[in-house]
Amino acid sequence: MSFTLAGPTLVGVPLRDRLLACLVAVCWGVNFPATALALEHFPPLFMVALRFSLVALPALLFVPRPPVPVRWLIGVGLGIGLLQFAFLYLGMAAGMPSGLASLVLQASAPFTVLLAGVWLHEKLSARQLAGVAVAVAGLAVIAVHRSQTAAWLPVVLTLCGALGWAIGNVCSRQAKAPNGLHLTLWSAVVPPLPMLALALVVEGPDRIGRSLADVATAEALPAVLGLLYVVVVATLVGYGAWNSLLSRHPSNVVAPFSMLVPVVGVLASWVAFGEVLDPVELAAGALVVAGVLIGSRPAQPARVIGLTMSAMNSSADSTRKSPATT
Repeated sequence: MSFTLAGPTLVGVPLRDRLLACLVAVCWGVNFPATALALEHFPPLFMVALRFSLVALPALLFVPRPPVPVRWLIGVGLGIGLLQFAFLYLGMAAGMPSGLASLVLQASAPFTVLLAGVWLHEKLSARQLAGVAVAVAGLAVIAVHRSQTAAWLPVVLTLCGALGWAIGNVCSRQAKAPNGLHLTLWSAVVPPLPMLALALVVEGPDRIGRSLADVATAEALPAVLGLLYVVVVATLVGYGAWNSLLSRHPSNVVAPFSMLVPVVGVLASWVAFGEVLDPVELAAGALVVAGVLIGSRPAQPARVIGLTMSAMNSSADSTRKSPATT
């Protein structure tokens, strides 16, 4: 079967690699309900510190430090590690459904395009601008709809998480790391200490202490398994397989498979918690995904505004270097 996904066709991609890309998307999609389980026991900010401490340990022991400027390594860690996951976990703890979170977090792609235009002065194509407009329209529908039927704060917090992911993406692009997995793992060294300090101030030592004291109980087992899934399956295994695919195939062939993540996230949340998004939220989420896909397709040279540069394709290239969807 031959079809095109935002660039070169999949004809030359072995079936094994296509299945592996789908498997990674499943791992990352299931990550959202796994996170929701962990947040039922661990305070959100402390969970960020726990997650990245467990990822940073093997990075420090076994992974060579990537040859990138320290400022960009710190930028990736702060953007993706501190901002993205702190806001995402706060949003989910405040009531953001895990399935809807997997959709709203896709806003990182249009945010990356806009940041690249403002920060890096990249010129945007008409296709990219159209993709951003479609994605923003979908996000606006979600925000307005949630404000009428439920609290809007979780949506805003999740959008802030997507913005943090976009900041990390731009820093990742500036870092130009030769090995994306090494950058991903070493960026995990940045968040633990500041997040632990913030958690102690905001959530308090008593709440954190209780979550640790009860960690060996049967009631905490689902949360512990959820945390281990986030660290081992979604981060270490998922990004290891993803970067292996990217070492063998162009990023604009592999990256569109990440659009399966919110689909899996919605389905997994329905299976795990019985979460059902209403038709308005599903339609708006489809708009967000459609906007990302539109913007990530290569622009025709004649339709480029200014320099011929695909910021959204670069966004996809950066996203696969960062623990984006997890």
